[in-house]
Formats: sequence, C-alpha cells, structure tokens
Amino acid sequence: MRIAILSGGTGWHVQDLLRAAGELKHEAVPVDFRALSARANAGSDALARFDALVVRTMPAGSLEQVVFRMDLLHEAAARGMPVLNPPRAVEVCVDKYLTTARLARAGIATPPTVVCQKSDDAMTCFADLGGDVVLKPLFGSEGRGMCRITDPETAWRTFRVLEQTGQVIYLQQFVRHPGRDFRAFVIGDRVVASMCRTAVNDWRTNVAQGGTAEPVALSASETALALRAAEVVGCPIAGVDLLPGPNGEMFVIEVNAVPGWKALAPTCGVDVAKEVVRFLAEGT
Repeated sequence: MRIAILSGGTGWHVQDLLRAAGELKHEAVPVDFRALSARANAGSDALARFDALVVRTMPAGSLEQVVFRMDLLHEAAARGMPVLNPPRAVEVCVDKYLTTARLARAGIATPPTVVCQKSDDAMTCFADLGGDVVLKPLFGSEGRGMCRITDPETAWRTFRVLEQTGQVIYLQQFVRHPGRDFRAFVIGDRVVASMCRTAVNDWRTNVAQGGTAEPVALSASETALALRAAEVVGCPIAGVDLLPGPNGEMFVIEVNAVPGWKALAPTCGVDVAKEVVRFLAEGT
C-alpha cells in the first residue's frame, strides 16, 4: 500500500509513521498540505497516485487555503480512497463547539459549555456557570491557550479583547477534578492504549503542559464511553480525554481527530504508529 502522510512538515509523528509503514512493508510518503494542487477534467492530481491518506496535521492558512485542503480530502474520500480520519470527522473535531454539541446531543456527559460572540453575553454566562470557567480557543490542542478565570474583572477585560479582535468566546464550567484525567487512544472498535495524566502544579493535566503520565487500565464503562465518543464524531481513530467529576461522573472533555502518541506510546509500551498503519491497511 502507498500511503500519503499529509502534514505541514516532517515532525516526530510523521517520522514515526514512516518508520512503522516501512517495517510493515508499506510505502509511506510525507506530503505537505501547502504544496498540493488539484485538477478537474485536466488529468489526475498528486493525491491520485496514493492508495490511502493519513491526516497528521493541518497547517495554518487563510480560510480559502484551509477550505481547499479540506476539499481535497472530501474529493479523495468521494473517490473511494481511505482517509484517516475522514474529512467530516476532522472538521467536527477541530471545532470544540461542534464536538461538544455532538457529544451533548448523544447524551454523553460534557461540562456545561457556552459559546458567545459578544462580551456582555459572555459575562452573563460567566455568572451562570458559577463564576469559575475555563476559557478555551475554539481551535487548539495540548492545553495551549486555555486559562481558568474566576475573577469578574479579569473576565470582563478578557472577553472584551476577544470580542474586539473578532474571536469567539468559548467557556466551560470548571470541573473540580482530582488532578488527573485519562487519555484513551481509540482505533476502530478498540482502545489500544490508555494513560492517566496527572497535573503538576497546574490544573491542566496535559503532558505538553508539564503533566506526568502512567499507563492505566480503563474500566468497561470508561472504555465504552471512549468508544461511543469517537463514534459520535465519526472518528475511526481518536484520542478521547475523560475527566472524573466530583460526584463520581465521567466527562468527555475532548475528542481529537488528529491525536498524538509521543507520550502515550512509551508510557503504555504500545507501537501506536504500527497500530494506525495496520488499521489503514486492513481496511477502514
């Protein structure tokens, strides 16, 4: 199988996929999203020479550039080419609001969430959410750009800046958690690896933000919750974050359609890259 690894460079995850594909006797090629072009009634385009696509990262770009790159994924999928993850799943999961809305509609527990465009509305919602919220960028990962706000004056100043710079204000009620959460790596109908992440001098548990990780065996109910969350957003492959609540409940905080495994793989002793390539080769 000839696999295109779509990204904006040749970082660690691309290299790990190249290694895994080679060891499994497949040919993998890194392809920069920013260099792609397309043809319609004018011969085949660059992606047509591959048997499957893996979306590793979506480089920053203008709205037109990002829409065009997604169009390429949609067109490849429409031609019957396996794409991991499917373009619609990528679109849903890159948008925290749409992910949360899908999960909530499916009856999956998520923290109370409000998305506003006006700072006055956000201030009302700040109070409605108990005056203790996590402000998140609509697009983002690894805990970057998140902040916890408990002070009304700080909230007002922050929300005003976001409104004036044309940004969306995404607020979640802060969940008083035990300082840890779980990352489940879903492939198909299995959780192939899972770890417990513990915060270190921070409320954020992300390893990229200094959290520590150790392998964990999820319970049957936690495994089912992770699989259900991935299914709801249409992801054959997903990183699902589960957060214990103060009353024994389990929240789904995020479903990542382009999940990383740099910390997960050595923590759990699982060759995640090979699991991804095998899943792709065996048919998605």
